[in-house]
Amino acid sequence: MSKLSRRTFLQAGVIAALPASMYRNAFAAEPPSERVRTAMIGVGNQGGPSNNLKYFNKNVVAVCDVDKNYLGKAADFVQKNQGNKPVMHGDFRRVLDAKDVDAVVITVPDQWHAYMTIEACKAGKDVYCEKPLTLVIDEGPKMIAAARTCKRIVQTGTMQRSGTEYERAIQLIRDGVLGTITSVNVVLPGPNWMSRPKDNAPVADSAPPPELDYELWLGPAPQRAYNRNRGHYLFRFYWDYSGGQQTNFGAHHLDIAQWGLGMDASGPIGVAGTAKFHPEMWYETPDVTDLTYTYANGVTMRCRQIPGVKGDLQGTEFIGDKGTMFVTRGRLTLTDTKLNYTVPKGESPNLRHVNNFYDCVKSRKLPVADVAIGHRSATVCHLGNIAVRTGKPVVWDPVKETIVGDAELAKWLTKEYRKPWSLS
Repeated sequence: MSKLSRRTFLQAGVIAALPASMYRNAFAAEPPSERVRTAMIGVGNQGGPSNNLKYFNKNVVAVCDVDKNYLGKAADFVQKNQGNKPVMHGDFRRVLDAKDVDAVVITVPDQWHAYMTIEACKAGKDVYCEKPLTLVIDEGPKMIAAARTCKRIVQTGTMQRSGTEYERAIQLIRDGVLGTITSVNVVLPGPNWMSRPKDNAPVADSAPPPELDYELWLGPAPQRAYNRNRGHYLFRFYWDYSGGQQTNFGAHHLDIAQWGLGMDASGPIGVAGTAKFHPEMWYETPDVTDLTYTYANGVTMRCRQIPGVKGDLQGTEFIGDKGTMFVTRGRLTLTDTKLNYTVPKGESPNLRHVNNFYDCVKSRKLPVADVAIGHRSATVCHLGNIAVRTGKPVVWDPVKETIVGDAELAKWLTKEYRKPWSLS
């Protein structure tokens, strides 16, 4: 809990962004030699001006995207808020070739996370990679090996790890306030595809738009015709590119469960559950899930995906023999109301998470959401998806990191890359 000693909780951050002008003022005096020259790979949606680009802006020297519209908007944002026009690339390989780039931020569909992270490490770049860290479990150890062999810092974009409400929750667990943890409940939202059903109903395949390099967007994913309802944000709901809300929000809330249970270097020994899918199969990933994980110490964890659940009910609940605690973005609640905690105004967890990455780039210490942690948390998400996709309980060995007793199930741990892409 080293982070707790650096800041008091009264200096905690609310889930809100600082204006760009405050960024400029805050970092105006930073000497050029201290600047970690950063390239953004993927600058739409989560990677764009409203999200990651905003938090990394002060260090950005290059932007990269396969969509020229996203690329142009990102370059304009950097120039407006930083005063310098960034270098623009349509191919991430040009970023990795650049000698004047120290670090990269990878905010692209999940099928690319492992390949880009590994190649960036080989190119001598430190990496901030969005969650979920992997598309399949076997990618994780290869990413860890690349980071360690190349001596690179790799931070997973699970920014809740830098939220003071979560830090405090973990500290209370470590201090024994809840006693011995016996079970955990995790609630995830249903697919946010459903917010615009008329717009997102199935459409015919078509030629990709002229501004999109669709071949490079697909990358190692299987070849198939372009469809606008499989691209950009909606990629999250197709198995070729992602794992639905189980890996999207599960990468956050199941990550907190792993942290609280002291399982950052381990995981459950089994999972079983059920799922319901869209009745017309507009997309592939589940609408509803109900999963039960078992840990070797006897702790059970129930993880449910519930369509329509309110945001303040999504999160992680720890149940101990002395009390219960629920933690979500912005607050935590305990059965003893005297211990309730609401995040005061201040620095956002997103910015804290980015600053932790940069601090570690300079100190070479492991970040709070190191690649090994991101891999283990993503593994929990993927195991749940394997259980509901196959309809079979999964027996997991968290030491050997393999599925036990079922060779057919074990095939789900990996995925074939489309040529010429491969993990070396």
